[in-house]
Amino acid sequence: MTAPQPGRVDVAVLGSGNIATDLMMKIRQLPTGLRMSAMAGIDPASEGLARAERMSVAVTHEGIDGLAAMPGFDDVKVIFDATSATAHARHAKLAAAHGKVMIDLTPAALGPFVVPAVGVDDYAAAPDVNMVTCGGQATIPIVAAVSRVTPVAYAEIVAAIASRSAGPGTRANIDEFTETTGKALCAVGGAATGKAIIVLNPAEPPIVMRDTVFCLVEDHGIDHGVIADSIREMERAVAAYVPGYRLVRPVQFDTVTDTFVPALNRRVSGIKVSVFLAVRGAGHYLPTYAGNLDIMTSAALRTAERIAQLRGWVTA
Repeated sequence: MTAPQPGRVDVAVLGSGNIATDLMMKIRQLPTGLRMSAMAGIDPASEGLARAERMSVAVTHEGIDGLAAMPGFDDVKVIFDATSATAHARHAKLAAAHGKVMIDLTPAALGPFVVPAVGVDDYAAAPDVNMVTCGGQATIPIVAAVSRVTPVAYAEIVAAIASRSAGPGTRANIDEFTETTGKALCAVGGAATGKAIIVLNPAEPPIVMRDTVFCLVEDHGIDHGVIADSIREMERAVAAYVPGYRLVRPVQFDTVTDTFVPALNRRVSGIKVSVFLAVRGAGHYLPTYAGNLDIMTSAALRTAERIAQLRGWVTA
């Protein structure tokens, strides 16, 4: 590893696939206050490691063990894990033993869920924070925007992504995706009950990421304008670090009358709030249709930068 740079935080990336490589490109191109110190993969022939080497980033194909053995590892303060939910448990344990902060981009969910637009500050001291899933990063802010003005009895999200943007890691973790996202809709979004669905769309040309959010509100008297304003404010908050994030149509409100909701196991009346989103990637490394991957790397960088500020490693 090269010598640390004053005023910047040294970070390393675990993994050498699409998400890991996009992370590296963002760290190198954006004014985040982070410095790309090393990339650790397990495939010596991977494009990610080859690209990192061409960019004079220190590399190893021996995973986290190889990373820990590198000269200069002591200077690394943050490790991004872009591998798999299965591998993350061991990675988190080793990182904690070395006093590193782990930003987990897998669905392992060992640490607290973090969505930057909803809040990072409460978890600044945590050794391992979880970025939920791409669908969670896109939709949880909307659920949180509704729940901060009125209780949400039930939230359901559908994340549709291009098949081309779903690599082996994504496909191997589909079950973890739905379970982790559903839990985070409640833990971070504030819904009483939540459900997540993912759709891999094989359309050609590939679609940009599309997300649909449904929130069931049982307060008949809540002003629709208050909910819509809160959602639009949250849209701006997410777009501040994911420029391709946007509502594709106005917020919709439908009356629900004495309807049985299986997830709640009871009949309800109230308002169904429907929000339709699109996420277009920035194109730092991945195609712009891969907004599902772009929102994960963008959220992870925003989280790491905020933690670095809160810990006093960089100035706000």
